[in-house]
This record gives sequence, C-alpha cells and structure tokens, in this order.
Amino acid sequence: MLTYPEIDPVAIAIGPVAVRWYGLAYVAGIGIGWWLGRRRAAREPWRGWTPPQVDDLVFHFALGAVLGGRIGYVLFYDFSRFLADPLVVVRIWEGGMSFHGGLLGAVAAAAWFARRHRLGFFLVSDFLAPLVPPGLGAGRIGNFVNGELWGKPADVSWAMVFPGAGPQPRHPSQLYEAGLEGLALFAILWWFSRRPRPRMAVSGLFLAGYGAARCLVELAREPDVHLGYLALGWLTMGQLLSVPMVLAGTAMLWWGRRARDEAVP
Repeated sequence: MLTYPEIDPVAIAIGPVAVRWYGLAYVAGIGIGWWLGRRRAAREPWRGWTPPQVDDLVFHFALGAVLGGRIGYVLFYDFSRFLADPLVVVRIWEGGMSFHGGLLGAVAAAAWFARRHRLGFFLVSDFLAPLVPPGLGAGRIGNFVNGELWGKPADVSWAMVFPGAGPQPRHPSQLYEAGLEGLALFAILWWFSRRPRPRMAVSGLFLAGYGAARCLVELAREPDVHLGYLALGWLTMGQLLSVPMVLAGTAMLWWGRRARDEAVP
C-alpha cells in the first residue's frame, strides 16, 4: 500500500483569496493545449492554420468547456439539487465539473468559431482534438490533489487510503484517468494527426478513445454517492454518458475512411 501524499488543495492564499491547485491544473491544461496548437500551426502549414487563429480558437474552447462543464455537472450529476435551487449552477466555488458537459460546451464553441471564420466544423474539431488530452490529464491530477473521485476498495500494492473515504485502501483512479485520458490519449492522437487523415477521423478517434478509457476506469472508480450504480450493480453515469461517445467515434472513423476511399479513383 502506498501513502497518499496529502497536499494542501490551496496553492496560494492571500487574505480571503485562495488559488487552488485544481484551478491551476485547468490553467496549465489550457496553456499546454494553446502552446501545442501554435506550434503545430507554425510547423505544419499544410493544415492552413495560423497562430492567431489558434489563439482565438483556444479562447472559444476554454470558455465553452468551462461553462459546459459546470452546467453539465449540475444537470447530469446533481439535477435534483438544481431543481430545488437553480442558482447552484453559478456557485462554482462549491465544486463540480463534468467532462461530458464540458465536451458539449466545447462542441458548441467550436461550431460558433467555425461559423464565424467560415470553416468546416470537422476542420476545426480535427485540429482541436489532439490539444485536449493534456488538459484532461491535468484536471485528473487536480482531482488527486483534492483527494476526490477516488476508486473502489482494493488490495493492490499501489492502493491508497484517501482522507474522507474511510480506512480502506482504494484504487487511485484519478491517476488511472490521468494516464489513459491524458497521457495515452494525447500520444495516440498526436501521432495519428501528424499527417493528413480523412475528415472527422481525428475527432472520431478522440471520442472513441476517451469513451473507451472512461468506461474502463469507471470499473475501478467509486460511483458518486448520491447517484450510486444506475443498473446491473456496476453501470455508472460516467459509463452511460461515454458509451455514445464510443459508438459515435467509431462511426466517424468508418465514415471518414469510407469517404476517402470513395474519393480515390
């Protein structure tokens, strides 16, 4: 069993103002994605992107992801509380962000950006998809520092006792997600997108890859206490929301490949 490194969730406190590691993780993730996007735009001119366009895209993406993440959490994971107190959606200091809500917000922002710049939606999403996993990984590290979203009880040698989760050692599922949704998914997408691919293929691989990774890690993650398992004694809300991603991503990969093959004489 490993010892959980109890890190103060507050990185910097000046009077009543506190900056938390979780917030810094979001800033770091967005910053890394922005840097990668500018680097790719400058070094791979065949994509047709310019660094100033990347600046504008990342701004739209960050705004959509944060707003969607908060709204999605309230609607997907805390809807009964929202019905009783609709203003909970703006009390972001109480915590609660949803990846799937953030994804919907990012999709809406990408669509707005594409319309504004008269670009195809999948041209935008295919460029954006490889820039997202570093932020996902950073966010999961933030969850680990906060000691939240822990895993199920386990007897593996790397299990940890999380504060507030009882005396049982548990899977550090936050680190599993950081490794799969962050590091592994980034490596796959960055490699896959280094050369021209069929339209929507990169976006499809992102959806399928994230959905599969999330479904897998949810098997080792403790479900939200107020939701529990939705069915069969193992199905979680995270899995329910991720299965459509796997299906949609697989379909997009197939459609993209088929369209390319039909275009080749």
